[in-house]
Amino acid sequence: MATKNTYAVVTGASSGLGFEFAKQLSERGYKIVLVARRKDKLEKVQKILKTESIVIQADLSDRDQCIKLVEKLKDKDVEVFINNAGFGDCGRFYETDISKELGMIDVNVTAVHILMKLMLMKMKQKVHGYILNVASSAGLFPGGPYMATYYATKAYVTSLTQAVAREMREARSELYIGALCPGPVDTEFNDVADVEFALRGMSAKDCVSYALDQMFRKRKEIIVPTLRMKLAVFGTRLLPREQVIAMTGGQQKKKKGLK
Repeated sequence: MATKNTYAVVTGASSGLGFEFAKQLSERGYKIVLVARRKDKLEKVQKILKTESIVIQADLSDRDQCIKLVEKLKDKDVEVFINNAGFGDCGRFYETDISKELGMIDVNVTAVHILMKLMLMKMKQKVHGYILNVASSAGLFPGGPYMATYYATKAYVTSLTQAVAREMREARSELYIGALCPGPVDTEFNDVADVEFALRGMSAKDCVSYALDQMFRKRKEIIVPTLRMKLAVFGTRLLPREQVIAMTGGQQKKKKGLK
């Protein structure tokens, strides 16, 4: 449980997993810093939280705004940082919108990188500190045809997380660094990415509850909810990469009805 003046910061907090992280961390006693582009939605989230909260409107596709966000947290005792903001897209690589893809890279990769690095510098001496990057099970597969850019961005996040987590262990730091890698979750992600998952998604509430339990116990640096996704990820290690990529591409084509 949080102490009196400790904060949890959640990016992408206006909906979906971000909303649930804010809600459940508030229930655990943390003061909450809500971060997203849509101030009106953040203010709606703010009204349902059980603890004191702060709204910071920021477009994390802008590097300067990422840096300014951390500057605004300078005097806050941040114990938990949930690096959640991100989105996806689906379609053939030569047909998808390049502006949307570059925006995706800005948010899913560059913002995650900047915020993780700056928050680590701020928090690295803490005994009880947690940085959780919200990635995806997509980041644990060798590639994802028809969601090529999204899969690549999440692979970056999982790779970076594991490398930095190892560095912190070797430095004998108590700070937890991890990545949440869920399969389908019922959130606004599906609408933004313009996909319909073949598998039934888990609820955002259950996903976040599992993630926080694993994070606070510091059990694993890569958190994969549900037995089905654990088995799917494990299975990718047993098959040739090309076969896994082909199978993954087949699933993505079904989402868009591509032939």
